Amino acid sequence: AKMMKYLLFSSLGPEKLPTLKELTTSEICRVWAATSRYIRRQLLQKRAVEIGVGTFAVVPACATVGEDEVLPLERPVFKPCKFLKKFYKLKCAKTKIPDETPCVPLDFEEIAADVHFRQEIVELCVHETLLFFAGALRDEKEVEFSFK
Repeated sequence: AKMMKYLLFSSLGPEKLPTLKELTTSEICRVWAATSRYIRRQLLQKRAVEIGVGTFAVVPACATVGEDEVLPLERPVFKPCKFLKKFYKLKCAKTKIPDETPCVPLDFEEIAADVHFRQEIVELCVHETLLFFAGALRDEKEVEFSFK
């Protein structure tokens, strides 16, 4: 299982993140910007995207407009995988992704082509960033992850 590698029993040493050490901050940001664009394209096509620590999806919601008008809409959500939630004892709002939503993994080839990086670099960058994220969860550090 892919998500198992993000369940860390001990703190993460820098030797576990060799790619992040080699890349500049701006290169890491470019990889994640391209990853965000890929996720956004999938969400616009009503597909969910599984990234190893959880799933991005669009779920139906309602907005109340005026006094009694209810507007159906959709909102993007991130649902952490259940192993991760249990392992790190995370408190998350319950999110139900509709069963009919098709789910796709990250397409590293497509993401790499978008930023003109080697596919292997993109894959390692994403993997090590998620490891770093898991390490921060493990050490109860505050983490801010922003997606455009």
